Amino acid sequence: MARSLKKNPFVTNNFLMKINILNTKAEKEIIVTWSRASTIIPTMIGHTIAVHNGKEHLPIYITDRMVGHKLGEFAPTLNFKGHAKNDNRSRR
Repeated sequence: MARSLKKNPFVTNNFLMKINILNTKAEKEIIVTWSRASTIIPTMIGHTIAVHNGKEHLPIYITDRMVGHKLGEFAPTLNFKGHAKNDNRSRR
């Protein structure tokens, strides 16, 4: 179920404050965050945000097509390596 339109999009306060500070300074700098649940809002466009995937921070450049999505959607937590080549357990 989607978040109610009466409420604003969810963005953590500390993260939103860092974005606003960089916008007032007009600087471009990588922002490190663990908040995968934060929604991308239009003030984030043009910034590079390093999102934690459980192991490391993956840098993500925010574009206008990402607005409305969550930060965690762009930092996958699992890397599928493929099936085993000699997996004969399922064949009898």
